[in-house]
Amino acid sequence: MTVILLRHGVSTSNTARTLAGRSTGVELTERGEEQARTVAERLAGLPIERIVHSPLLRCQRTVAPLAEKFGLEPVFDDRLLEVDYGEWTGRPIAELVEEPLWKVVQRHASGAVFPAGEGLAQVQVRAVAAIRDHDRALAEQHGRDALWVACTHGDVIKSILADALGIHLDGFQRIVVEPASLSIVRYTPTAPYVWRLNDTGADLSALAASGGQRPAAGSAAPGPEASGPVPGGELGNTGSADNGNAERRDSL
Repeated sequence: MTVILLRHGVSTSNTARTLAGRSTGVELTERGEEQARTVAERLAGLPIERIVHSPLLRCQRTVAPLAEKFGLEPVFDDRLLEVDYGEWTGRPIAELVEEPLWKVVQRHASGAVFPAGEGLAQVQVRAVAAIRDHDRALAEQHGRDALWVACTHGDVIKSILADALGIHLDGFQRIVVEPASLSIVRYTPTAPYVWRLNDTGADLSALAASGGQRPAAGSAAPGPEASGPVPGGELGNTGSADNGNAERRDSL
């Protein structure tokens, strides 16, 4: 069985540089809606058998064009829900980087538990279980290999990929998952195999933005903790707020 892990498109929280978490009513931006349509076109020629998604609105909106294209009724799975960031939910990223817990999330993710929320280790357990359960159900239903899509959130996808790559959860911050990116995992009886990771098509603008900008003369370069990923991968990799790539710097 092969799953296409799809991160939702750029959201209004991404552009506002806040940690959306499980906040309701977080919509896609115009760029995010465009990304959702592009994903549907990219996958149009594939034999997609099922579309599963997080219940949150930004994931519903992302899979809508895909569902229409394939004539499928998407199903939601609470186990693919965004991380419960508890008291961090809705707060500006600029504030969160000053929290002592921020360094724990960067260096020891398996031990990070958000105040009044859940731990990242819990997230990985529920998310991997969800993927493997759907994979198993499709195998039993079709009696053959099947291709399906799971649309969820940055940290959730990174935790699934860490498991598939056989790396400790403490290393999951080294994985980049941009908005509307595709990461593909094929599960076999012996082991999972990662076929694609953070595939966003031909647009390589994030590389120029992340590596081509030098600090102004006399300014201090950001330290490794401040420039590390943000929870949920809710911010992108470039300085452009609406292109979905302004996230790597601010994503956990």
